[in-house]
Parts: sequence; structure tokens; C-alpha cells
Amino acid sequence: MPYCVRPMRREDVAQVNEIDREVFPTQWPPPNYHRELQNKLARHIVAGDESRTVREPEVKAPPVDGISGLVSRVGWLFRHRRFLGRRLPPAETQYIIGFAGIWALGDEAHITNIAVRSSYQRQGIGERLLISIIELATELNATIITLEVRVSNIPAQKLYHKYGFNQVGLRHGYYTDNREDGLVMSTESITSASFQARFQQLKRAHAERYGINREEGISVR
Repeated sequence: MPYCVRPMRREDVAQVNEIDREVFPTQWPPPNYHRELQNKLARHIVAGDESRTVREPEVKAPPVDGISGLVSRVGWLFRHRRFLGRRLPPAETQYIIGFAGIWALGDEAHITNIAVRSSYQRQGIGERLLISIIELATELNATIITLEVRVSNIPAQKLYHKYGFNQVGLRHGYYTDNREDGLVMSTESITSASFQARFQQLKRAHAERYGINREEGISVR
């Protein structure tokens, strides 16, 4: 199944919300990904199925309330191709199968989430997203990457450990849905020769196992 990894765009947010609800159904409050796209500390990427598209969801027009409301509505009509009574067919966008995000805080990059649709799991997509996140963190000049993971999520812990994450702490009752503890995991310096040698080896092994998929530039600049 051909897929690409690229930066998240505004038109991806509706599908990202779907995946978020599927993978993290008890998360509260849910992340506001529109706001995250404007957050200078945040970087989000998506994995898109290159063989499948979906129609963009319908969006309600903003109410007209004074001059500012009228200007907002006119802008909305232009963006949604409904000006002067003309309405073009809904645009199609790439089908999103997974996403991931980090916050860059000085020399530390913190992974906020990695999620893949259940029907696309166990195909190496989550691992590819993790690889891309590590590359992003490197480009952002981070020296370590941290994250939290549920103590019961053994598969995720194994993947993180494979890529050099080790437990450095424990947050008691960290997850609000069931008060489950969260493991705090961190890498060594991702710029070290030992980390990079291991990382490049794992990256090549992943490409050989799952095939090399085309990637659009995941630049942070």
C-alpha cells in the first residue's frame, strides 16, 4: 500500500480528529488541531494513503453579524467555492491513515501523540511516523526526545525502546480516564554517534521490510 509522510495541513484536521477519537476515545479535552497548526512550538505530520481520496466534509457558513461578520462570510464563500450562488462539487483530499506530533521546547522535543487507524495498523506505519518524528526533532536542533506512554501499552513501549527510548520516570494517575500511570521515556542525545548509527540502521531495515515509500519534504523551516 503506497503512502507518503508529510506535514499536516488544514484540510487534514477533520480526518485527524477521526483518528484521534478512534485511537484515544477517552482523551479529554480533545486536542484542537486547528490551533496546533498555528502553534509555533508544535509540529505535526500525517501519513496519507496515496491510492485513496475522500471528500472534504461540509462546513457551515459563519453567521452574518455586522460588517466583520459580512466580511467573514464573503471570505468563507470564496474559500468554499459558493460565491454568487455557484457551488462546485466538494473537493477531494488525501485519505489520512495516521498522524504524529511533537512540541519543541528548547533542546527537548516532546512527542505528543502517534496514532494510526486500526485498519492500517501492523503495517509499519506507526514506526515510519516515529522515524519521521525523530528526523524532525533533529532538524529542530533538539538533543533529546521525551514522551509519556500508558504502563499497559506494551507494544508502544517496545517500539520506543527499539528506537532508544528508556524509562526515566513514572507519572502516577497521569491518564484521566482511568487514573492509569504513565511511563516517562527519553532518548540519549539524538545527535550522538551511537544513536545516529543505530537510528540509520533501523531506518534502512524498516525500508527494506515495508518498501521505500515516497515522502514529501517534512521540513520545519
